[in-house]
Amino acid sequence: MIKLSTLLIASAVFSGSVFFSAPVKANDQLAISICEYIAADDKNRLRDKLKSSRVKIRNIYDAVQCNGLNLLRHAIASNAADAGEYVVKNLSKSSLEDGADIAWAESNGHAGSALIPVIKDRAGL
Repeated sequence: MIKLSTLLIASAVFSGSVFFSAPVKANDQLAISICEYIAADDKNRLRDKLKSSRVKIRNIYDAVQCNGLNLLRHAIASNAADAGEYVVKNLSKSSLEDGADIAWAESNGHAGSALIPVIKDRAGL
């Protein structure tokens, strides 16, 4: 009887560890794909990936970093106008109101980015 309970506990622990580690890998792959699509300025594939994953940009915006930058700054640095505009339009206005992304762009040599007027328009700046 002791062997059966030990076997059940061991299999439960093993099953739990397998199910626990799988979503982390899926989330990492999703973040990598999002960063790659933004860098390639591929708005359609970005939109399709988010839709198939049932994820909204505004829900992952603070969590996903691409090369140490948030999604919008990554789009500005990559000159990804279409994908960046898609990101801006799917963010809440309140997340853009502080102007931090505009200040970052101007201080890092991206003052001529096509995304700055889009951000200003969306945020009402």
